[in-house]
Amino acid sequence: MAKAPREDRTQREDRPRQERSLAEQIADDAAQNTLALNPLVGVRTEDLMAAAGNLMRAMASQPQVLAQQWMSFATEFGKIVTGQSEIAADPKDRRFADPAWKSSGLHKALMQSYMAWGKAVTDVVQQTELPEKDAARARLVASIFVDTMSPSNNPLLNPTAVKTFVDTGGKSAVSGLKNFLDDMTRNGGLPSSVDASKFKVGQNIANTPGTVVFRNELVELVHYTATTETVYQRPILVVPPQINKYYSVDLAPEKSMIRFLLANGIQPYCVSWRNPTAEHADWGLEDYIAALDEACDAAREITGSDTVNIMGSCSGGITLSTYVAWLAAQKLKKINAVILAVCVLDTEADSDSDFAALVTPETIMAAKQVSKARGVLDGQEMAKMFAWMRPNDLIWNYWVNNYLLGNQPPAFDVLYWNADTTRLPARLHADFLDLIFTNPFVNGGKMSILGVPIDMTTVKHETYVIAGTTDHITPWKAVYQTARLYGDDTTFILSNSGHLQSLLNPPGNPKAWYVKGTTKQADPDAWTAKAEKKEGSWWLDWAEFLKARSGDQVPAPKAPGSKKHKPLGAAPGTYVFEP
Repeated sequence: MAKAPREDRTQREDRPRQERSLAEQIADDAAQNTLALNPLVGVRTEDLMAAAGNLMRAMASQPQVLAQQWMSFATEFGKIVTGQSEIAADPKDRRFADPAWKSSGLHKALMQSYMAWGKAVTDVVQQTELPEKDAARARLVASIFVDTMSPSNNPLLNPTAVKTFVDTGGKSAVSGLKNFLDDMTRNGGLPSSVDASKFKVGQNIANTPGTVVFRNELVELVHYTATTETVYQRPILVVPPQINKYYSVDLAPEKSMIRFLLANGIQPYCVSWRNPTAEHADWGLEDYIAALDEACDAAREITGSDTVNIMGSCSGGITLSTYVAWLAAQKLKKINAVILAVCVLDTEADSDSDFAALVTPETIMAAKQVSKARGVLDGQEMAKMFAWMRPNDLIWNYWVNNYLLGNQPPAFDVLYWNADTTRLPARLHADFLDLIFTNPFVNGGKMSILGVPIDMTTVKHETYVIAGTTDHITPWKAVYQTARLYGDDTTFILSNSGHLQSLLNPPGNPKAWYVKGTTKQADPDAWTAKAEKKEGSWWLDWAEFLKARSGDQVPAPKAPGSKKHKPLGAAPGTYVFEP
């Protein structure tokens, strides 16, 4: 029997949400939550305990707040018991999607009581007068507590879990227990977010043909094989984040950014960072800049182009921006155009978020001390910290799916990539943390690389910046300020999606749209009033931007590398496989 064609994400999203399986919904939602620089600081247990203590003392000193919310809850609870409450779950809240939460009197009362209680707890925290740092921690503690207490997390109260148990004759509980024990021993105690058995790097993911054409101690440089008879001579050098492995730009073929570039005759060269161990603890931002410079020179020599177009996302965009400013200060002309995605350079641009409010000199110092003692910041530890900052999306939905229902986690390439974490050397970790308070991209001269002061005002490149409308990791208004650091004529693209999904936006999704304009307005809201909304994927606009800045078309290379830079092995290289 012929195998049915595999449905891609675009086709899946075209179906109404209620028609998609639980695993599909989990995959789509969780894909909006991927690692960035937020977990580099983390939240210490003692900070959370101190926040809880401060909150208790504040409530004791403001009993009227507690009394008011208790009375409000008691009044609503009376309505719930008598069936008069109008509390309803948000239609988008998957925890209460089972019809039983509406049709069963018991489950409806449980859901309404939980929501009324959760609102009371949240309102108490919001109304209690605390210093901002303590208030941010208190909000985090409260949200974790409220999310944890949801009746949907309880196997005896979750109607879907009970029904599945009955329908399977108890097999769902056996499978769930097995999944739980596996995660306790193999996944650091957190529910697995992806069925990793369904993916193999180099085979069904990160499988675009190419060759490693350069390698130093920190990076491999992958040159992908042309798929057109002619190519644009000037290549694009892709600088990925150091926090995950590089192949987010080369996931499944239908969403591979690399394959899209090749189809448009553009030559992509991609950096693959090495996964450091404790012996590499002294690798800092200067080492990464020096290694990137060698990779850039290799791409220039192989293609015969004096300059490259360069693209970076998230922490890769921070590295890229440091690099181009370092070159500019020395008047070295190696870069033509710059593309940045979901990258925040101005550390004060997102100062109002709870994430930012959790950052203090004490938490910075503690984070540095931990990575210094270990030699590295472990990616799994970063993932755990980040998961507890968004527990409904990154913990409890998997808890229900994997343990209460006994299902396997979803097999989704973005989630596999996100779980394929890397480590950061202690020194690079410290260097990234120092950016928070020195804010060197705004305050020129606050940072030097290899003796060269970094000053963004010296950078003069045509620049293209992408952000996501629903990106809570690198909020779009903060990314807009990144764009303005590159000049008023920077092209700014606002894509209608979240963090990584705003990048993985291939043509063909009928729901895709983006807003485009230059960054002449200081205020991002003023920018939206003048920018132009366009239907479809921004990739098509980006391709035209690159083609106009990629030089002449020349015959595609007959063989990878050059006499100076000989082929070192097939893509995706060796560094990507280092555990």
